[in-house]
Amino acid sequence: MTAATPFTHPPGPDDLIALAERAFAALPAHLARQVQGVGIVVEDAADDETLAEMEIETPWELTGLYRGRPLTQRSFDDVVHEPDMILLYREPILLEWIETGEDLYRLVRNVLVHEIAHHFGFSDAEIEALENQMDKHAG
Repeated sequence: MTAATPFTHPPGPDDLIALAERAFAALPAHLARQVQGVGIVVEDAADDETLAEMEIETPWELTGLYRGRPLTQRSFDDVVHEPDMILLYREPILLEWIETGEDLYRLVRNVLVHEIAHHFGFSDAEIEALENQMDKHAG
C-alpha cells in the first residue's frame, strides 16, 4: 500500500499531473515503453460533447478518457492525425476520492491504468492483474 496523499486543500490540476506522472513512472517497463508520447491532460470535467459521445448523462461518472486509436486497431501504414492523449477529469476524481476515502495517488493511478489499458485493448481481467502487479511492487 502507498502512504496516504497529504492534501490540506482541494488538489488542483498540477497536483493531479504530478500524481499521474508518479503513476506513469511506476508502470512496468514493458508497458511504459509502449505508451511513450501519450499525453496526460487534466480537465475539470468532461464537456457536453464528450458526454454525448460516450452516452453518459452526468460528468460525475467519467473520471478519465483515452483519446486516440488503440493499438489493436492500428496497422503499420496508419497515418496519425492527432496525438494519443489521456484525459483525467479532476472534479469527478476528487468526488470519488471524497466518497470512497481511497488514497488519491492510487485513485489517479487506477484511472491512468484503465485509460492506458484502452490503448492496448486490455480486458477487465488484464487490467485487474496489472493493478495487482503494481500494488505488489508499491509496497
